[in-house]
Amino acid sequence: MKEQMRQLKEQIIHSDAVMIGAGAGLSTAAGFQYAGERFRRFFGDFGDRYGFSDMYSGGFYPYETKEEFWAYWSRYIWVNRYMDPPSGLYEELFRVVKGKDYFVLTTNVDHCFQKAGFDKKRLFYTQGDYGLFQCTKPCCRKTWDNEGTVRAMVLSQGYEIGKGNELRLPPGKTAAMTVPSALLPRCPNCGRPLTMNLRSDDKFVEDAGWQQAAAEYEAFVTAHGKQRVIYLEIGVGYNTPGIVKYNFWQQVYQNERALYVCLNLEPAPVPKEIQARSLVLSGDSAALIRQLIP
Repeated sequence: MKEQMRQLKEQIIHSDAVMIGAGAGLSTAAGFQYAGERFRRFFGDFGDRYGFSDMYSGGFYPYETKEEFWAYWSRYIWVNRYMDPPSGLYEELFRVVKGKDYFVLTTNVDHCFQKAGFDKKRLFYTQGDYGLFQCTKPCCRKTWDNEGTVRAMVLSQGYEIGKGNELRLPPGKTAAMTVPSALLPRCPNCGRPLTMNLRSDDKFVEDAGWQQAAAEYEAFVTAHGKQRVIYLEIGVGYNTPGIVKYNFWQQVYQNERALYVCLNLEPAPVPKEIQARSLVLSGDSAALIRQLIP
């Protein structure tokens, strides 16, 4: 493993470009745990009342009122989008590619890349962004920043916002589990309820920013189609493998000078057609990434 990491580090240094493909496993390695202590700290009241034990399950619970729905989701958005990440892993990954010609393709929606210093014009968030609202219909192809509304919602529940946007309850305080009806988000265009800009069905809005990022991604792939490109896949599973994993396999298959690299907690298979130009490293992605810092 040590020799493989040394060789990969050299490959990155001498490559023409690096394409990062990131999945949920990268944010998990950075400390974004959706269960356990982090869940209990911010959602223990919801868990006790309704019997779920992780943030993901709570996001699908059929709350009786929109006021309660948005109490849960405003906390969810705040801790997973606006609070500082639990670790500096994304900043460490940026150090790996800083100064290189790079691009990021990700299914993550937590905005960690941009907060870590990655160039916004080199990021394509394919599945949306916790920080954006869209119309539930939708009536138009627009999205709206939600930080102000979400901040008001969490404050209305009795929380304070500290350093690093950390949510905290004053001593002896119990959080409310609803938000005022006046804070329920409405579409500025048609007045219908707003929802998160997350891909879950055919109503997902691919706004102007999404379209521009898609164009930048396609331009990057085309420009480096025959060059020495490292396709660095990190923490990608099989929920939506066509976006990163299968895509990267195809790009490497078509470019004989490209190298496919997979960092994942568990060993991952590679098609025989590209095995000679592939490197699979299993283990803690955080520890692996730190070994690649120049």
